[in-house]
Amino acid sequence: MNTDTSVTESTFKPEITFDDFAKIDLRVAKITQAEPHPNADRLLKLQLDDGSGTPRQICAGVKSHYNAEDLIGKSIVIVANLALRSLRGEESRGMLLAASDAAKGSDERSVVLLTPMDEIGSGSVVS
Repeated sequence: MNTDTSVTESTFKPEITFDDFAKIDLRVAKITQAEPHPNADRLLKLQLDDGSGTPRQICAGVKSHYNAEDLIGKSIVIVANLALRSLRGEESRGMLLAASDAAKGSDERSVVLLTPMDEIGSGSVVS
C-alpha cells in the first residue's frame, strides 16, 4: 500500500460554493447483492437498500479491490442523486464513495470504500 500522503495542488479539484455542495445527496446504503458486471472486467454490479423501499442498482469500478461476496451486508456511502447512467448495458443509479492513494491505473493503488463507523439505517443522510 502506498503510504505517501503528500498531495500536490494539481490533485485538488476547483473550489465550489456551499450551494454547489448542498446539491449532492449523500446517503448510507446497505449492499444486499453483489456480482461481477456481465460486460465489464473492472466493474461490480451492486444491489442496494437505500432506505427508499425500492432496490437501487449501481455499478462500481472496484472489482480488482474487493470480492463481490465480501461486500454483501456492508454499509457504504453513495451519491444518491447522480443522474442515471448505463454502464456497458447495465443501469447505474448513483455512485459509491471510495478513497484511493494513487491515480487510476497505478500498480500500487489502494481503494477503500467509505463506510459509517457505527451501524446506522439505510437512507441516513450524510452531511
